[in-house]
Amino acid sequence: MSLDETDRAIINVLQGGFPIAARPFAVAAERLGLTEDDLLARITRLRADGTLTRFGPLWHAEKMGGGLTLTAMKVPAERYEEVTEIVNSYPEVAHNYAREHSFNMWFVVATERPERIREVLDDIERRTGLAVFDMPKIEEFFVGLRFEA
Repeated sequence: MSLDETDRAIINVLQGGFPIAARPFAVAAERLGLTEDDLLARITRLRADGTLTRFGPLWHAEKMGGGLTLTAMKVPAERYEEVTEIVNSYPEVAHNYAREHSFNMWFVVATERPERIREVLDDIERRTGLAVFDMPKIEEFFVGLRFEA
């Protein structure tokens, strides 16, 4: 992954908020000293080459009437890629990450309806044959996570 300074600026600046406007990419591009077409082309390239795996808003599912939960699985190493593909096939899976622990796959599920959480987790268990451990939020803390490029 080779990023130039403009790519780094795009990644760093757009994590802090995205304009709400009729042409948000034009506004964002102006902030970055780019044209709208250049910004769109760079974001498309960063997505295509895998530098960015996701580009989109983060929604507060619960405030919108939906559900949100953190889950973990114990996935055998030889099945990790297979199970990752299954888990990531659900649009409700917000993000998925590996850990060096017996619970080696962790992912967040965000749904339009709270009861959909159980449906998704049950379906993942059925398709993988592995248990999904649900860890619903008890208390919320704002961390303000950013990834500087």
